[in-house]
Amino acid sequence: MTKLERANFGSRLGVILATAGSAVGLGNVWRFPYMAGENGGAVFIIIYVACVLLLGIPCMISEFIIGRHGQCNTARAFHKLAEGNGWSLIGYMGVLTGFLITGYYAVVAGWCIQYVWASLAGYMTGSPDYFQQYFNEFSADPVKPVLWTVVILAITYLIIEHGVRNGIERASKAMMPTLFLLLLVIVVASCMLPDANKGIEFLFYPDFSKINSDVFLAALGQSFYSLSIAMGCLCTYASYFSKQTNLTKSAIQIGVIDSMVAILAGLMIFPAAFSVGVSPDSGPSLIFITLPNVFSQAFAAMPVLGYIISLLFFVLLSLAALTSLMSLHEVSTAFFQEELDISRKKAALIVTVATAIIGAICSLSLGAVDTTLTFLGETLFDWFDFITGQIFLPMVGFLTCIFIGWFVPHKVVRDEFTNQGTLRGQFFHFYLFMVKYVCPLGILFIFLHQLGLLN
Repeated sequence: MTKLERANFGSRLGVILATAGSAVGLGNVWRFPYMAGENGGAVFIIIYVACVLLLGIPCMISEFIIGRHGQCNTARAFHKLAEGNGWSLIGYMGVLTGFLITGYYAVVAGWCIQYVWASLAGYMTGSPDYFQQYFNEFSADPVKPVLWTVVILAITYLIIEHGVRNGIERASKAMMPTLFLLLLVIVVASCMLPDANKGIEFLFYPDFSKINSDVFLAALGQSFYSLSIAMGCLCTYASYFSKQTNLTKSAIQIGVIDSMVAILAGLMIFPAAFSVGVSPDSGPSLIFITLPNVFSQAFAAMPVLGYIISLLFFVLLSLAALTSLMSLHEVSTAFFQEELDISRKKAALIVTVATAIIGAICSLSLGAVDTTLTFLGETLFDWFDFITGQIFLPMVGFLTCIFIGWFVPHKVVRDEFTNQGTLRGQFFHFYLFMVKYVCPLGILFIFLHQLGLLN
């Protein structure tokens, strides 16, 4: 595909909804609430929002600059700016990271689809032990999780193969407003429960005595995780931006939307949890064990409403997973399409089949087979999560900031930042300072903290 033939998003709304959909995912709906729960509630939210605005948005703008300047897949965009030297490897690392995440992320996305079906069938009622047993049996099943992984990837393929405007943009315009509507409905229902005010107070009345270095690092890490930084998604989507798209304004709007969804997710979960005296747990157990139990108990007096809320929640979860999966899939699709010079359909099919195989292996490692799919006592699913989330993401993010801040000529960066001088760019020097000094240090702290080298 030549540069002249490259597709673009058809509208500003399409840009915002598609890119926000990339950022809004399971990290907002399950990871943010339990991170907030473990790190002081309101104080975590304050620090998180500050990290998004001061650190996350500059990193997002950097990826936008690289993607739009290159007008090609992430690897080739870095290659162009790096003029073929060693910095080009950052782009390939970003593509690889997105590719690997697509595989194991599809497993969890498939679980969401399974729970939509289970909610429809009326299986999401019972005791806490029942929900624990249901999840354990399902996740260890050799067939069902793999089947749903293939289903969610097939749905993603059908969207991606239709291109940027008719696929990604059209799907985002349908799914993102639906996601917001479902979120608001569940928030209202949750906040109307008895003693829901305790959960609201936990989220919005800060206890500053709980602030420590761990809270800061947790909020910083969540801000990068939540915004899909260093996965190649933002860079790839930016390659479809028009030259008139205001990168700074778009990044701020996306950061605000992402933070709003995360906070609303907290409002959806904590009032219901506090209402029944259940403490939100971390990891998959929050979504698939704790929350079904919370909804079942909270709406026990109104079982029909409880049935509806449980169903809407897992539909919401599936939409959030799908919007992120679309962007992850597109990173690799764009790469194969341009580097192999093949059609979009063929590239998308290659990615779908390859990531389905990765997803199947990750799923089977969770208990469907013996210890053949484990390494050093950990499942392959956990290893994929660790290597991509705690090694590749911070490494790519750190190197991207160094690349933009110290290697790429400032005139090139400024031209993209100001749309070739048509925008004032009054915050350019502040942005450059953050990318050169503050963001790399922040990412380095996250990296060391995740490895247990910094407390």
